[in-house]
Amino acid sequence: MGRPSWDEYFMSLARLASTRSTCLRRRVGAVIVKDRMVLSTGYNDTPRGMKNCGDGGCDRCRSDAASGTALDTCLCLHAEQNAIIQAAYHGVGIAGGTIYSTHQPCLTCAKMIVNAGITRIVYQEPYPDALAERMLGEAAVDLVRFVGTQRRSAD
Repeated sequence: MGRPSWDEYFMSLARLASTRSTCLRRRVGAVIVKDRMVLSTGYNDTPRGMKNCGDGGCDRCRSDAASGTALDTCLCLHAEQNAIIQAAYHGVGIAGGTIYSTHQPCLTCAKMIVNAGITRIVYQEPYPDALAERMLGEAAVDLVRFVGTQRRSAD
């Protein structure tokens, strides 16, 4: 069996990060990489020091709000946001890096990704946000959907 491609390897780390999520609606993980080195990870969760979603921290997570709606009432940080914040918190430069995410970024995360200087996004699951896609295109951020396993024999 060959070694995983770099995209497969880093996407598996994003999937692993998603297992730390406490969100009741969607478990998302993200990993920021530069020069084949992991710089930061994140998963969707409530802010530091607050109750987790499952413990009553976010009312939206327990509501019947449709996907993509009432986002301004959600207390959770998205995985991409947490990865960017963690890099900043620890003084790690991420400009020019790639973010691997289990899900395609929403508009808010896309704006943060652009301003953080990340140049490539690799995601597995789609998220219908045409405005985010358009903005990423205008900002020349490479948006790549990861599909299945992509193994290589050497590298």
